[in-house]
Amino acid sequence: MIETVIEFDRRMLEALICPRSHETLRYDAEAQELVSKSAGLAYPIRNGIPVMLIDEARVLD
Repeated sequence: MIETVIEFDRRMLEALICPRSHETLRYDAEAQELVSKSAGLAYPIRNGIPVMLIDEARVLD
């Protein structure tokens, strides 16, 4: 079975902000995450769709 990988549309970054800090996000293509340095969180991207839930975010080191 061939798995289809859906890419994140970088144009979404213009419209998305961190739900905790309300600041802009940085796209980390390697980790497939949107990073909010000010909030210290990284939001996962699953199947090309950012999961913008604080409970789903990874805390940055």
